[in-house]
Amino acid sequence: MYAPMWLQNLIDRVRPGETPPTVAVVRLSGTIFDGGMAFRRHGLSLAAYAGVLERAFKMRHLTAVALAINSPGGSPVQSSLIAGRIRALAEEKKVPVYAFAEDVAASGGYWLACAADEVYADASSIVGSIGVISAGFGLQEFIGRFGIERRVHTAGEKKAMLDPFAPEKSADVERLKALQQEIHLAFIDMVRARRGDRLKADDATLFSGEFWTGARARELGLVDDLGDLRTVMRRKYGEKVRLRLIGGRRSFMLRRLGLDGLAGEAAAGALASVEDRLLWQRYGL
Repeated sequence: MYAPMWLQNLIDRVRPGETPPTVAVVRLSGTIFDGGMAFRRHGLSLAAYAGVLERAFKMRHLTAVALAINSPGGSPVQSSLIAGRIRALAEEKKVPVYAFAEDVAASGGYWLACAADEVYADASSIVGSIGVISAGFGLQEFIGRFGIERRVHTAGEKKAMLDPFAPEKSADVERLKALQQEIHLAFIDMVRARRGDRLKADDATLFSGEFWTGARARELGLVDDLGDLRTVMRRKYGEKVRLRLIGGRRSFMLRRLGLDGLAGEAAAGALASVEDRLLWQRYGL
């Protein structure tokens, strides 16, 4: 059980003395993207979690930070930004970071896990998917069937690249694949830098985009061991370790009015929720 920060601070003041080890727990759950204010309750982005991470690393009597990760991935940019901020804070405060994969830490979710010094998973967690994907639709025949004429005017010959309402061009696909390769190499560099000699398989296996169970990921060196957050932290820091969950802060006025972004989400979240669902379904969830 995670004690609220305000309650534990009160106990520390009322009952001074030797302070047990304290571990700040940050939950990184959901798809990774930055869709603005309307999506921040459901999406992982640096803008949404910068404050949470700052509070976690500034906690009094801090011994370590634990990341509870449950994410199928999403934006490589936001994955890199969040992981980079975690590493910067860990090095600044000189505290270890542990990641715990729950149902899934795949693609960008695994990128976040690599920000930790040690990575743990359940035997049945889904881990890996170190690759890049881009998906869309070709709708040119659909609009033609209904007599719809597509009109696009650009300045710049590549401005309408990969238009879903126009036939796919091989040159456009080659350009997209080149961009994906650059992003994939950045992902691979992150994994190599953080996991190093712990990796136990060749590049063709590890970086193919395949994903595995936590048990298999341990054999491949993608995770250090199997275990859950509470058990591992108690084993490392003793039975009296304090697990302090760090949550986000919402606007007082929005909470009082019961708005808290709900109107914006209802209007803008329908399409995003479809893409979110597809990401989770890739891993059978």
